[in-house]
Amino acid sequence: MLKRTRKLALNFKILKFFLIPTVLFSTPFFNKIQNANAGLEFQWNQDSSFRRLRWFQRENTRGLRNTIYFFFRPSDRKTDLLKINLGIPETFKSTLKNEKISFCKVRIGGFESRTKCLEDIPADIEINTDESGLRSLNVYPYSPIPSNKDSYAIVLKVFNPRKRGLYQFHSYGQPKGETSSNYLGSWTITID
Repeated sequence: MLKRTRKLALNFKILKFFLIPTVLFSTPFFNKIQNANAGLEFQWNQDSSFRRLRWFQRENTRGLRNTIYFFFRPSDRKTDLLKINLGIPETFKSTLKNEKISFCKVRIGGFESRTKCLEDIPADIEINTDESGLRSLNVYPYSPIPSNKDSYAIVLKVFNPRKRGLYQFHSYGQPKGETSSNYLGSWTITID
């Protein structure tokens, strides 16, 4: 009788060893877990010299077609801007084409309205790639961007990279009357 009890106890231990991890591992595959979009954004070097700018993207799934709006609100511009430089992260592997990039006056959407371009701003757009593979985007509007109550946006229509992660874009602007560009802020977009 004692031998039989020990054998049953050993069988239950072996069963627990194989059954419990199998159930725990397979549970997420059977239950569809909904994505929770948190109102939290991670940004590297969170100190006073970095400014977080607003952005909006239509799709955050990797490999899908996406429209990304990089906003310049009135609080982001202190003076009229002659030129805007958008630093693109090296890891953001997506093809950029001039015809898929635009600069416009934008209405920033919210709970009751959608984000959309109100008026295209005529501008020359230049994509730069240096020897190290770093890419940047220069926007030269035909007339300076005024520091009024309107919001503006650089709009990219691209395919999301195949690699998921956080991508931090930096923006520099050349104010009217100056020869060098100043830091405007950074956007951190997510690709799932």
